[in-house]
Parts: sequence; structure tokens; C-alpha cells
Amino acid sequence: MTKLRPHSGRSRRLKLVTALIETFGFSPWLATTVAVFLLGLGVAVLLWIYLSAPPRVVTIMGGPPGSTFERYAQAYQKELAQHGVTLKIVPSNGSLDNLKRLSAPGTDVDLGFVQGGLVGDEPPPGLVSLGSVAYQPLWVFHRGTDRLRLLAQLGGQRIGIGAPGSGVHALARALLEANAITASPTVLDEQESADEAKAFLAGKLDAIFLTGDSAPTQLVRTLLRTPAVQVYDFAQADAYVRRISYLHKIVVPEGAIDFAHDLPLENLSLVGPTVQLVAREGLNSAISDLLLDVAQKVHGKASLLAKPGEFPAPLARELPLSDDAARFYKSGRALTYHLVASFWLANLINRLLVVIVPLLLVLIPAIRFLPVAYRWSVQLSIYRCYRPLLRLERDAVAPLTPAQAADLLERLGAIEAEVNQLKIPASFAGQFYDLRNHIAFVRQRLTPPPAE
Repeated sequence: MTKLRPHSGRSRRLKLVTALIETFGFSPWLATTVAVFLLGLGVAVLLWIYLSAPPRVVTIMGGPPGSTFERYAQAYQKELAQHGVTLKIVPSNGSLDNLKRLSAPGTDVDLGFVQGGLVGDEPPPGLVSLGSVAYQPLWVFHRGTDRLRLLAQLGGQRIGIGAPGSGVHALARALLEANAITASPTVLDEQESADEAKAFLAGKLDAIFLTGDSAPTQLVRTLLRTPAVQVYDFAQADAYVRRISYLHKIVVPEGAIDFAHDLPLENLSLVGPTVQLVAREGLNSAISDLLLDVAQKVHGKASLLAKPGEFPAPLARELPLSDDAARFYKSGRALTYHLVASFWLANLINRLLVVIVPLLLVLIPAIRFLPVAYRWSVQLSIYRCYRPLLRLERDAVAPLTPAQAADLLERLGAIEAEVNQLKIPASFAGQFYDLRNHIAFVRQRLTPPPAE
């Protein structure tokens, strides 16, 4: 007999299986397959939503106690706490230490501030930039009554360039090498910048390089006021910027350091890298957006060296700019974050939209097409049985001998046996029984009437 959908055991089926059978006319096995697929897809979606949630704790490499990097990190920490994200600050020795810790295998930190020029020509794998957050100008002071026009004029003097491993040391080395100042009679003093500043003021050094935390505004103001001390104006700033890719030309306006004493006395051209916010690859995209939104609040105000809104900026010349950061600089945060006050609720809505909308775009056409394809498949199996039946009926039109009639009946039996093996859902019962009736009709024509 034909295996129609059995009535027994219906109560033991999943409701989803029953709904698919009754709605689309699926056979039990197909309905079960589709139901298992949909349930598995649902579990995968829930798992993705759970695993893609932003972390609640992020770790950042700051800098030495009291440093600018530490103040940046503390400002980030305060802003992120308002969104329910804890920023853990790890002290460090500065940019080079931050870079080494971030690029170390199995590191437990996510972010760090790194001065440009320390990465080198072969950036460590696994690191990306979220953009630059501030300029790091290089100040060069030298003794004399007249300003030097070229940096090369420092050759043969005693020059303080900071301790090895510091940002100022790396930058000073690069500039001095570009001017062929590398060996005797030039003396390069490599101490901590604070000690070198004291030595310079005491007359023990002829020139000094300062940048970042080694050049606080008060020290710069003091040096600008000191008799017989000149600040170097980078007349070749444009050339340095073209020659050394990570440098930028930075103009300090006249009087910006001290209005009362008009310091500097004229617009001063400096060069220097930027400070980059560096992250490990794989940083959660929502956290990346939130960090850059916070960075706009922390670094977006006007300052001595930057215009309002100039930072953060997609200035990443040594490390690749992350895809999430590039998207943020182009279009900002998603609309959901502007409409929903809670970061976590907005993020959940975003993740739901990311996974549900594509699924709906795929599943809705699939759900509409699958029943059509299934019905076509069932009808094709029924029509396949009609073909030999029609041929057999055509063969039976001519007068038949008893042997021919018996042969046709045998062929008809084979067709009927094949029909009995069909698995037809109840929604196709009408077509199935029509086929059975047609088989009976042909059998009746082949069977001779009983003798009277």
C-alpha cells in the first residue's frame, strides 16, 4: 500500500514539524529535516549574538605616572564608565614599551598610545591603528645669540637626545642621521630628558631635543625666556615631512606659549609625529566605535597645536588603519546609537539587525520557493507513473491475443507496484487516488468479460 502520512504518532511530533506538514504539505521526513535546520539556524544565531557582544572590560597601556598618556587613559576611563565599560589602565614606560607589549604573543592588553616613528618599516603583525589623537612636536633648543638656520649646524656640539627607548631619542637619532651627524666630534648625551634639561640650563650641553612629556609647557616657556638660548625654527620642515613619512609640519602661532611676553616672537615651524591609538586586531567593532566617539570628546577641543575637531584623525602611516576605524571616520556611529541612549541596548539592536535582516532576505524567498519545489517534485513522481500507463493503454487499443493481454496485465502490475511504493502527503491524495482509478480503468479494459 502507498505510504501516506500516518495519523498515529502526530502528538509526538514537534509543533514546527506539524505546522510544516499542514501548511506546505511536506512529507514527515522533509518537514523534520526543515525543522531541524531551522532550529539549528536559530541556535547558531543565538550563539553568534552571545559571542559577538562587546566585552565589558578593556585594557589599555597608558604611560609613566603623571604622563600625558596616563591622563589620556584616565579621561577615556571616565567617559567609558558612563557607558558601562570598564577601562583597565596598565602603567608603562612610554610608547616603545606600549608597542612591545601590544605586539607580544598572548598579550593581555587591547590598546595603547604609541608615538609615530617607533614602528619602523616592518610593522609587527596583529596591530592596527584607530587613528591619531594628538601631535607630538619636537622642540630643539640650542645655545647662542643667533638662531641656527640648519639642523646640520649642530654638528660637533654636545647634544642631549633623551634616553634610549624613548620617543625623543628615536626621533632625534633619525633627524641627526638625516643631517649626517652620527659620530665624533659630536657628543650625544643619552640621559633622561629631565636630567638633560637641567644639564642644558647649567651650560653642560649645547643643544637639547625635547618632545612629548619631556617638553611640558612650563619648561618650554622657561627655555624661551632664558638668555642666550634659541629655539630652532625648522626652515626645512616641508622637506623633512616629505623625507620622513611619519612626520608632520606643526606651526606654533606667535604668542601661543606666552601672550604677555609674546612667546614665541613669530610663527614657529616645528616637525613631529602624531600619537596613535593602537589596538590589537580583532578588537570588537562596537568597542572601536565607542573608543573613537570618546576620543572625539577627549581630543576634539582646540589646543596649542590643533584646531577644534582636528583629532582624532585617520592619520595612520606606519600601521594600517582598522576597517572599523575607517568606517567610523567616513560615516560615524550607527544611527541606533543616536536614537537609543543605552550603549548596550543599541548594540544588541544592531547585532539583531545584522543577523536577522540578511536571514530574512534569504529565508523568506526560500520559504516561498521550497513548498513550490516540493509540490513540483511530488507531482513529477505522480506524472512519472502516468507515462508507462499511457503507453500501455495505447498498446491495448488494437485487438489483443490472450498472450498479449497477459503481457500487458503483467506490465500494469509492475506500474501498480511502483505506485504503491510512492510516499505521497495527504495534500496530494486526490491526485494519487485518481492515478489508482486510472490504473483500475486500464485493468478493466484488459480483463476479458466472464463467459456467459
